[in-house]
Amino acid sequence: MSVSLQSAAAAHTYEKEDGLAPVSELLSKDGVSPQLAWQLFSSGKAVLVDVRTAEERAFVGYVPDSVHVAWATGTSLTRNPRFVRELEAKTGKDKTVLLLCRSGKRSALAAEAAQKAGFTQVFNVLEGFEGELDEQQHRGGSDGWRYHQLPWVQA
Repeated sequence: MSVSLQSAAAAHTYEKEDGLAPVSELLSKDGVSPQLAWQLFSSGKAVLVDVRTAEERAFVGYVPDSVHVAWATGTSLTRNPRFVRELEAKTGKDKTVLLLCRSGKRSALAAEAAQKAGFTQVFNVLEGFEGELDEQQHRGGSDGWRYHQLPWVQA
C-alpha cells in the first residue's frame, strides 16, 4: 500500500483564533475545495463520501476512512438507483456530507440528487480526486485531491 500525506499546516487554513470557523460559514452551495473538504473531514465536522465506482477506488486510490456509496457502477457508469437510500443509511440526512468523485462532475450530480431527497448539508468537493484533463489528456497535473497532496492511499 502506498500512502501520500500532507500535513495540516501545509494545507490551506480556514481557522479562526478560537478554532475552525463554523461549518456554515465555510461551505458554498457551489462546492468546497479539496483543502477545505480535508480540513472539515479530518476535524470530524463532515463525512467524506466517495461516489466513484469500487474499481476506481481500488485501482486509482481513495481517501482513508472515507465512506463509499457509488453514484454509478460498471464501466458504462450505470446510475445506481439506490444511491440516495444507501447514502442516507451510511450518513443520515442531517450531517454535513462532502461528496467526492474523479473530477467533481458526478459528485455534483450526486449532491443535487441528495439535496432533492432532503439532505440538508450535502456538498460537492470541487476538482474531484484526480482533477480535470489537461492538454495531453492527463489528470492530476493542475488540480484535484491528489494534486494538492492531501491524504490518500492505494492498495
